[in-house]
Amino acid sequence: MIGNLIIISSPSGGGKGTLIREIFKTLDKISYSISYTTRTKREGEVDGRDYFFISQGEFSQLIDSGEFLEYAEVHGNFYGTSLRQVEAETGLGRDIILEIDVQGAHAVLAKKPDAISIFILPPSFEILRQRLTDRGTEKKKDLELRLKNSFQEVSSYKFFQYVVINREIQSASNELKTIILAERLRSIRQTEAIQDILNSFDVS
Repeated sequence: MIGNLIIISSPSGGGKGTLIREIFKTLDKISYSISYTTRTKREGEVDGRDYFFISQGEFSQLIDSGEFLEYAEVHGNFYGTSLRQVEAETGLGRDIILEIDVQGAHAVLAKKPDAISIFILPPSFEILRQRLTDRGTEKKKDLELRLKNSFQEVSSYKFFQYVVINREIQSASNELKTIILAERLRSIRQTEAIQDILNSFDVS
């Protein structure tokens, strides 16, 4: 069985990263797409775990070699998704989560329209502002830019198949898990297993 590509997006600071970490505690046969980026590594981040941190020149070389499923400039930095990693994981029957901004999600869905798309919404703008402020990873200018962009980003929910409102971590992560499990059970995603069962009923 081929695994699913699961696109998860949110306005900046929507909390999707925390929800995804919760998913990995309880689901099997699932992996995570590690993006390439030209932005500076933040405190506590590890190369190869959080992102592949590379130079602008290296990023350009990967573009030329066709490495990216998508790439985009976001808040002055470049991000790219490895096509090779996505196809390797789904080919092994594992779902792969692609945590990506709205711009990148549109680009991936244009190429992979059968991907599962999920949008994480904060309960309100004020809660989004508080979460970004509490995170403490943004300079004031960058924080203001993210908040400004969030007004446009939240309206993108309509382009996604599912919406999860992140009011509270446990309930939101349970909803996210439910979506993934339900998608695995769709008949179109179980054709091989179903055919084996049907063949067992052939007693002619």
